[in-house]
Amino acid sequence: QVHLVESGGGLVQAGGSLRLSCAASGSIFSINDMGWYRQAPGEQRELVATITSGGSTNYFNSVKGRFTISRDNAKNTVYLQMNSLKPEDTDVYYCYAHVRTTRWYYNDYWGQGTQVTVSS
Repeated sequence: QVHLVESGGGLVQAGGSLRLSCAASGSIFSINDMGWYRQAPGEQRELVATITSGGSTNYFNSVKGRFTISRDNAKNTVYLQMNSLKPEDTDVYYCYAHVRTTRWYYNDYWGQGTQVTVSS
């Protein structure tokens, strides 16, 4: 089993910054993609950013230039640096990892979610 533990959420004013962290632990052979998604009440979960094991990144258009995703493979940890935060960024943010748990299988794992609230 693999567990993803998130930290770093909180309440900030518009224009402020937060850094989210997510550490994977458990039965891990290797981790392919990692990423961050977010979900507001009554809405579908949406992609924010992803990063491959080799460091290639992709961002949702609305966060380009403001958010930066990175990872530390030695620590099985992914980060999301969020700058110039806007009220529209208010959501629960979920960490994602596509993990090879055995020689045969990859599985998807999700963190418990961390609340990010941006006030005016």
